[in-house]
Amino acid sequence: MADAPVPWELVRTETFLLALRKYLKKHPDRAATVRRVLTTLTENPHQPSLRLHALTGRLQGLHAVRVTHGDRIVLILAISKHQLVLLDIGTHDAVYR
Repeated sequence: MADAPVPWELVRTETFLLALRKYLKKHPDRAATVRRVLTTLTENPHQPSLRLHALTGRLQGLHAVRVTHGDRIVLILAISKHQLVLLDIGTHDAVYR
């Protein structure tokens, strides 16, 4: 029998928590979507629906996942520690500034 996959640890930075509060205050209808994305991240960050992708340019070394068509979560993918360090959430333009 195969071992169950090890869940990824979500590390929520203070910056992320502040951005999340602002995001949910502006978009309370998206709370369930954010919760689903975070749950999916812990299970498998490479799940195709998340559209995990590496960032380039000034944000090189970081990754992002899709929350909605226009909204993203920016994170650090620490594979060796099996951690996802959440940095920011917001619109595409706001998080990539």
